[in-house]
Amino acid sequence: MNYETLVAVMRRLALEAGDKIMEIYNSDDFEVKSKSDQSPVTEADEAADALISAGLREAFPDMPLVTEEQSDSHGQEVMTFLIVDPLDGTKEFVNRRGDFTVNIALVEEGVPVRGVVYAPAKERMFYTDALGKSVEEAGPFDKETVGELTPITVSQADNSSLMVVASKSHRDQATDDYIGKYSVEDMKSAGSSLKFCLVATGEADLYPRLGRTMEWDTAAGHAVLNGAGGRVVRFDDHSPLAYGKPGFANPFFIAYAPSVELKQG
Repeated sequence: MNYETLVAVMRRLALEAGDKIMEIYNSDDFEVKSKSDQSPVTEADEAADALISAGLREAFPDMPLVTEEQSDSHGQEVMTFLIVDPLDGTKEFVNRRGDFTVNIALVEEGVPVRGVVYAPAKERMFYTDALGKSVEEAGPFDKETVGELTPITVSQADNSSLMVVASKSHRDQATDDYIGKYSVEDMKSAGSSLKFCLVATGEADLYPRLGRTMEWDTAAGHAVLNGAGGRVVRFDDHSPLAYGKPGFANPFFIAYAPSVELKQG
């Protein structure tokens, strides 16, 4: 895989998908349907998925592609693949809260090595460069010309006053109980894969997720966090969160800066 080409293609497709999503987001009305698991899907999910999938298949025809919106891609048994969530945070989108993201990542041998997370309504974009280091690009975003890049890196956490980020839509008692094991100075809530990016930039130290997620929800954010010096581990045994699992379902996990002294669940 030519990482320079990959990063350029992922960045451009994320921006193009973001334009399509914002066009629908800013319209007077959009249709919301329910998938078989009762989660919402909108025309923005479907339009962004079609655009990204076509672009990736054209650029990398031999690379397996897993995408949330194409259920026939979920039966693959692969360890090296491209993985897409065209609109992560559909609930945030439907409620017009802005915390939704476009996510594209490359997994190699079970490890997310390159990824882009673009939050079009927030005008924030994070990605790994060709060398695997993570950056945040400042807008306005041009499809062909890369803007000002700032290297990002995880915090040097103060374990006596941690910054914790948790889900907007999926907070529960188990999550609050686990967070209660730490000395927390402040809590932030954020939607979608932005939580990984807040840990990657040092805006938060710790993001525990005690709830159902799929690999397409996490791969791009995980890649960005890896490239900023962070880690993502399973909640149960603190081993690295791996990809290419059957059905692409994740166990509970913890994303964190390595200076955080992790507690057992």
